[in-house]
Amino acid sequence: MEIAAWITSGLLAAIFLMAGAKKITTPYEKLSTEMTWVARGNKPLVWFVAVMEMLGAIGLILPRLTGILPWLSVAAAVGLALVQVLAIIEHVRYKEYKLLRTNFILLALAVFTAIALIVVL
Repeated sequence: MEIAAWITSGLLAAIFLMAGAKKITTPYEKLSTEMTWVARGNKPLVWFVAVMEMLGAIGLILPRLTGILPWLSVAAAVGLALVQVLAIIEHVRYKEYKLLRTNFILLALAVFTAIALIVVL
C-alpha cells in the first residue's frame, strides 16, 4: 500500500502542479478561451484555484518526504478531492457534461490517495 500511496500522490501532485502553473502563467484572456469556467469567473478566483492546486500538490509530497506532520498529506488529498467536487458541481450547473470525466477520474484518484495515506500512516 505504501508504494501505491507514493505513486498516486506523485501522479496527483504532478497533475495539480501543472494545472495550477498553467492557470498562473497563461494570460487570463487566453485561459478564458481554453476553460469555460474561467470566462464565467474572475481573475482572483482563477488565481485562488491555481494556488490551492499548487499548495495541494506540494502538500501531498512534502510532509511525507520530510516526515514532518505527515498527516498533512492526507489533508492535501482531501482538499484536492474537494476541489474536484466543486468543479463537478460547476460543470453540472452549466451542463458541461463532457468535462466531467476528467473531474471524476481526479476525484477517484484523490479519494484513493487519501485512503491509502491513512492506511500507511
